[in-house]
Amino acid sequence: MIDPFGRHVTYLRVSVTDRCDFRCVYCMAEDMTFLPKKDLLSLEELDRVCTAFIEKGVRKLRLTGGEPLVRKGIMTLVESLGRHLKSGALEELTLTTNGSQLAKYAPELAAHGVKRINVSVDTLDDAKFRQITRWGELAKVKDGIRAAQAAGLQIKINAVALKGVNDAEIPEMIRWTHGEGMDLTLIETMPLGDIDGDRTDQYLPLSMVRANLLDQFTLEDIPYKTGGPARYCQVKETGGRLGFITPMTHNFCESCNRVRLTCTGTLYMCLGQEDAADLRAPLRASEGNELLNAAIDEAIGRKPKGHDFVIDRRHNKPAVARHMSVTGG
Repeated sequence: MIDPFGRHVTYLRVSVTDRCDFRCVYCMAEDMTFLPKKDLLSLEELDRVCTAFIEKGVRKLRLTGGEPLVRKGIMTLVESLGRHLKSGALEELTLTTNGSQLAKYAPELAAHGVKRINVSVDTLDDAKFRQITRWGELAKVKDGIRAAQAAGLQIKINAVALKGVNDAEIPEMIRWTHGEGMDLTLIETMPLGDIDGDRTDQYLPLSMVRANLLDQFTLEDIPYKTGGPARYCQVKETGGRLGFITPMTHNFCESCNRVRLTCTGTLYMCLGQEDAADLRAPLRASEGNELLNAAIDEAIGRKPKGHDFVIDRRHNKPAVARHMSVTGG
């Protein structure tokens, strides 16, 4: 699949649920109204859409949420999609999780062919972790991480950089993740959906973070890639990798290889644009995939060149109305 700007679309992110057992302050409001379960694609329908994309050239598939591991029966989907790894049609099946359910599911994930996962951890301070996630317990997440490592999963920690919240902790986060054999990726907060707070108070440019890190660390840019938008460097003092995802200060649109499917079958061609395609209707209109394939082709033909994120006092409204939990980043 090639979009109008010559970019090959090889990476599909699939939000299997908009529900989550956390309420992270940069992602959603505390009192969220979630979709009725009847509106969601069934696990069989999710499998069918994913398979259609794989047949069209998708090589990396990431399950997201909400929190993907709270979707009832999720392991049956993971097991089913694992057949594409065995056939060689799919190079990687992975997921992004808050870690709360990992202790329960890590062995099954590994058994079904998942090799790497991303775990969201924004602070190592228990009280601050509860403040950011509202409902989360850091000890439970750490237990999950240990279970995942014991199962043989490689882990990358994702941390959203939040001004005045966790910015002073980032050096400690680097030492912790690298000391535990994990990569760390820092992410700029994005203007997605109405939240209870003011994003201008949260926003921290990673260009500033990187400059401050040079007081303690030697950072060497490296060509390492995982298929996503992160730019990586090697931290000489720890020997570990540090990634930067910068949708605000240095967007990655020129090399975008991704589209995002929601749990209701809506395909978003860009994280930062509202333009979308309904795949649920063609999926359910026929037992064959002709209509679905045509809808996918039409959507890829509308993939925009990029997004226009702004966070400042004059642009205090979200760039798009949907919350991060709809597409899982």
